Amino acid sequence: MDNSLMKKISRFIIENRAVFTLIFLVAVIYCVMCMGKVKINPDITSLLPAGTETRQGLSVMDEEFVTYATANIMLSNIPYETADELAEKIADIDGVSSVSFNDTKEHYASSAALFSVTFSGVKTDGNVISAMSEIKEMLTDYEVSISSAVGRDYNKQLANEMVKILLLAVLVIVGVLLFTSKSYFEVVIMFIVFGVAAILNMGTNFWLGEISSITNSIAIILQLALAIDYAIIFCHRFQDEYETADSVKAALTDALAYSIIEISSSSLTTISGLAALTLMQFRLGRDLGLVLIKGIVCSLLTVFLLMPGLIMIFHKALLKTRHKKLVPDIKGWGRLILKKVPFFLILFVILIPLAVYASGKCDYAFSDSGTDRIKMSEQDKINERIHNTFEETNVIALIVPRGDYEKEKTVTQEVLKLGKIERAAGLANIEIEDGKMLTDRYTARDFSELVGIDIEQAKLLYALYGYNNEQYQPIVGDTNTYSVPLLDIFEFLFETVDSGAVSLDAETMDILESLRSQLNDGIAQLRGEEHIRIIFMANVPVESEESVALVDEIRQIAQEEYDDVLVVGDITSAHDLDVSFASDNKLVSLLTIAFVFIVLLFTFRSFGASLLLIFVIQGSIWINFSFPYLTDTNISFVTYLIVSAIQMGATIDYAIVVYTRFQTNKEQLSPKEAMINAINESFPTVLTSGIIMTAAGFIIAGMTTDIYIGSIGLALGRGALISIILVLTVLPQIILAGNKFAEKTTFDLKKLLGEEE
Repeated sequence: MDNSLMKKISRFIIENRAVFTLIFLVAVIYCVMCMGKVKINPDITSLLPAGTETRQGLSVMDEEFVTYATANIMLSNIPYETADELAEKIADIDGVSSVSFNDTKEHYASSAALFSVTFSGVKTDGNVISAMSEIKEMLTDYEVSISSAVGRDYNKQLANEMVKILLLAVLVIVGVLLFTSKSYFEVVIMFIVFGVAAILNMGTNFWLGEISSITNSIAIILQLALAIDYAIIFCHRFQDEYETADSVKAALTDALAYSIIEISSSSLTTISGLAALTLMQFRLGRDLGLVLIKGIVCSLLTVFLLMPGLIMIFHKALLKTRHKKLVPDIKGWGRLILKKVPFFLILFVILIPLAVYASGKCDYAFSDSGTDRIKMSEQDKINERIHNTFEETNVIALIVPRGDYEKEKTVTQEVLKLGKIERAAGLANIEIEDGKMLTDRYTARDFSELVGIDIEQAKLLYALYGYNNEQYQPIVGDTNTYSVPLLDIFEFLFETVDSGAVSLDAETMDILESLRSQLNDGIAQLRGEEHIRIIFMANVPVESEESVALVDEIRQIAQEEYDDVLVVGDITSAHDLDVSFASDNKLVSLLTIAFVFIVLLFTFRSFGASLLLIFVIQGSIWINFSFPYLTDTNISFVTYLIVSAIQMGATIDYAIVVYTRFQTNKEQLSPKEAMINAINESFPTVLTSGIIMTAAGFIIAGMTTDIYIGSIGLALGRGALISIILVLTVLPQIILAGNKFAEKTTFDLKKLLGEEE
């Protein structure tokens, strides 16, 4: 490195520390103001690749349809007659649109009743929340389980969990830092530095427009686990330099010049792993990758530009609170593992093929219901109780072009013939009277009898409708045979009544107003500007070949009538995620290894050394993801993609520290003695970084009820622990065994580029 250049940069930073401190103060104030403006998206399906059928369908539904709030309410140990009476009372509550309940096994089984409630508004509407409160009050004397998003603020619940997780993680991290510290006060400085870095990262999320709830919740803890060692490296280096330096400023200059190179090199491997995430089709990778890369950059800038000023301010407290070394000397461990028989290396070589096989057999889940939960929330427990009593049903939404009621009716009837379809909800499936649907054609006489208006008024209405739609049969032709879809004539009647062109008596108007409200609810949910939506309830699980086959059958039936067909639901979402995972898995794995390998190659200028370090950490990833297979646990595919990239990018630093110390010591000692010293010297750094990431992961897993965050936390904590073990056992043995290979594959970068010495 050009040490004079680094020292010039260091001197500039230290001499202008007051300016940098002021800049950070302004930036912190700005970011605190921006933190509340960050949009949090709790819907993981919105992160699906734009080209998938599910994403296209969801976009259409968001733009054209209203999805009213629903609730599944189970009453246990209740007679059917009592349940039927309660269903009628719930249906009469203001804010409730409908209640589905009957004596079929879908709604009554094992002395338990299941009400399927639809509200007349979205989950955040005041009348819907009031209706839910009234329902709960009505059912207080019964054994009730309510599954609904009404009245639940998931983001708030998750935020509360993460505050508790962060507090516990901070306590554990403080304990680790105190144990591995050289001065008690350095922990205070480190947390000031990290606190500023975290605020900068969270506030600048506003620039991204929107981030996922997963990213928002987990990023701060991952940033802490990934970047806290930057402050440790700089602080410890300063204390070492102070022992021989002429002044605090000189010690800071030398420490910062050294740390900029070391910390920047260390951060590159982490950023490389995160960069691979951003190239995933599934946009959660891009979302989390960008935020964490930004977090790493914020941490780097804070350590390089703010921390020197803090040390200048608090250097007396820092030096006064120095204490004896608490981390034990482990040279004995180094001598033990470097005896003639490389036991750990032999064991590693035996385990790796088994780990590759087991991790390859890991059963990944692509939906919430298919993923095994680590910790269940109260709502999860309620859902499980309901699913244990009643068969699982899933919603499948079919979206087709608007404009042809006959086609809609045909498709609906054909799909209802499929064995696993329980019921359907669509405009062409709303029964008005026996055998007659809302979209069926009615003559003027049929309509007058249905609504109870005079036949002459009905004929006049039909004539006006025909005139407005350039259909002149009811004016100049046979008015008795002219028919109009019932839905269309109802809508026209409401328009003419509102305009005053037609007047009806008060009794008829009361009936029509009640009907108008019901029709408006149905239209808002089932008919858009350009599309119609037909909703089917299917008695199939989310993830199975049977479910995918059923969706394919529905699509084929619809395609016989329509050219443009979209099928949307948890089943299609899981299938689309499964398809994208296949390519994302290869992409992320290969690019992570490639990016990290390139960084190692330019760091150590040795093909062999880079290969050995990568192999050990990749081995830890294989072993990590053998556990779900061995414990027969279904984990989310998100877990593998994210954790494998972070584990490679972050824990490779442990191996880098050991190998760097080995290279330095090898200049004066034999390879074996150099490695013994390298293990001992790198132990505090590996221990600090490793335990912090391990603790953060396990704390997240044990305390959050979010299925994705919990799974990521468990795998990350377990992966970090495995990496620590391998770095302190297998890596020293494999480096010594491959030392000659590493030396022979070392290259001179200047010669390689054709430059003169």
